[in-house]
Amino acid sequence: MVECLTSVWARHGRLTSEVTYTESHRNMPRYGATDTGQALPRRCGRDCNLAAMEIREVAVVGLGTMGAGIAEVFARAGIGVVALEIDAAALNRGVGILDASLSRAVTKGRLTAAEQAQIRSRVRPAAGFSEAAAVDLAIEVVPERMEIKREIFAELDRVCSPDAILATNTSSLSVTAIAAESKYPGRVVGMHFFNPAPVMRLVEVVSTVLTTDGVAATVSDLARRLGKTPVQVSDRAGFIANALLLPYLNHALHLLATGYASRADIDLAATVGIGLPMGPLALLDLIGLDTALSIMEVMHGEFGLPRYMATPLLRRLADAGRTGRKAGRGIYDYGDSSASDNHDQGGNALVSAAPDTVTLIGAGDDVEAELASAMASAGINVTRNAAHPTDLIVIAAEAGRPVLPAALAAGRPEQAVGLHLAGKLAPGSLAEVVQTSLSSADAVEAGTALAAKLGLATVRAPDRPGFLAGTLLYAHLADAVRMCQDGYAGPTDVDTAMKLGCGYPRGPFELIDAAGAASVLTGLEAMHEAYGYPEFAPPPLLAEHAAAGIAFAASPRPGR
Repeated sequence: MVECLTSVWARHGRLTSEVTYTESHRNMPRYGATDTGQALPRRCGRDCNLAAMEIREVAVVGLGTMGAGIAEVFARAGIGVVALEIDAAALNRGVGILDASLSRAVTKGRLTAAEQAQIRSRVRPAAGFSEAAAVDLAIEVVPERMEIKREIFAELDRVCSPDAILATNTSSLSVTAIAAESKYPGRVVGMHFFNPAPVMRLVEVVSTVLTTDGVAATVSDLARRLGKTPVQVSDRAGFIANALLLPYLNHALHLLATGYASRADIDLAATVGIGLPMGPLALLDLIGLDTALSIMEVMHGEFGLPRYMATPLLRRLADAGRTGRKAGRGIYDYGDSSASDNHDQGGNALVSAAPDTVTLIGAGDDVEAELASAMASAGINVTRNAAHPTDLIVIAAEAGRPVLPAALAAGRPEQAVGLHLAGKLAPGSLAEVVQTSLSSADAVEAGTALAAKLGLATVRAPDRPGFLAGTLLYAHLADAVRMCQDGYAGPTDVDTAMKLGCGYPRGPFELIDAAGAASVLTGLEAMHEAYGYPEFAPPPLLAEHAAAGIAFAASPRPGR
């Protein structure tokens, strides 16, 4: 039976184990750090300088998908791993996850059979906590429940050397609260890997007000040794990646819940319009709506701001068991391939025939000229005279300006829609078909068909500031600027976290610099004026950069 772990996970209260750290444990031979099994000397005594120690053996407590992945990462780097689980069956499952991952790597030619065997030999399934007594670092990867984590740390306190570093892989809970109950709080840090751990390159290294100087640096050096990119932050809910990602996902679900846009359009606006690897609603389903809800609740509990309040639909879906891909149903139904959401399997809108004649109204700029040229090339008759009868009036929409006034001025508002290009006019780029309060359903269909005929990916958006892509993006970018403004993390660290931890092709500050701080500022000002929501208020730091014309790339870590 696996000693003590069953009581740790299964109940609260004191653990029954009396395993403690002793001098005999201090002097135990060290195995697993070399391929020969040769004993390794202890590097530190009781007054060890944690910042100077070398990590040769670690314990991984919890061998689920994430824990098994973390164990694999350590073992691949030549570090011995003591693997601990709730019971023998769970331990066997965890080792099976690790073995399957290594076997896939061999099948794909990324490892040889000899390398696989060598990596696997470094992982030692353990019968109990006592086998972790001589490790240099222990990391827990157990469920996100504070009472479980505290009991794990209490047991590690009793077993491990005082000079061993204790790490938590928590993604949202307070590292400080965990450290405060440790006998040696100065050695406790967060070491947050991202799933799947063998693939994702980011590690958030989280220090607390109790962390001994140099410990975070030691863990960051360890992360680099693992082939990861560390970002050092202090302890606050969500750290960098989750604190930025989850409110953005929650906002997208709020847009769906309020009928602002359809599921498919929201996700398409993010992928094609913003350039993100996955739409926010599909990503919520992948993360798990119950997991997202838990993280939002932790962040709202700490910050208390409306931006961190879970939208009611998130709670309803989680309560109903519609937790996402793992349940087969979430925001999307993964058992119903017929649900098209008015889009085909390629994400293209299902539309009627395009109009033959169009009245194009714009600002006389390059965008209007490009649209006119593209329509003419597609065989559509274009006029700029609103008095001429046509099938459709198209307003070349601009960010920050409503479409309705131009539609009213044209004299046929029911036949008018806006067409906003989220980027350049190019095949496959995003066009937002903007529906005013007076646009007819036929006009919206005709505008969607027109955009499709021009080879554009189309979404429908209401005539409100930001339309759809901007509404999703601007508040997200404002969160990143506030994080920087508060002195929590600089632009480089924020961009690194979002690119390596969330798969963003470009980080938030790179997106701001590409669009221009003034453009993002204008979008936020319009959204804040229209809605009055505090999360849409432009951060002063953004206004300063817009006024000075300074790119965030030139400011490694501007503070308050």
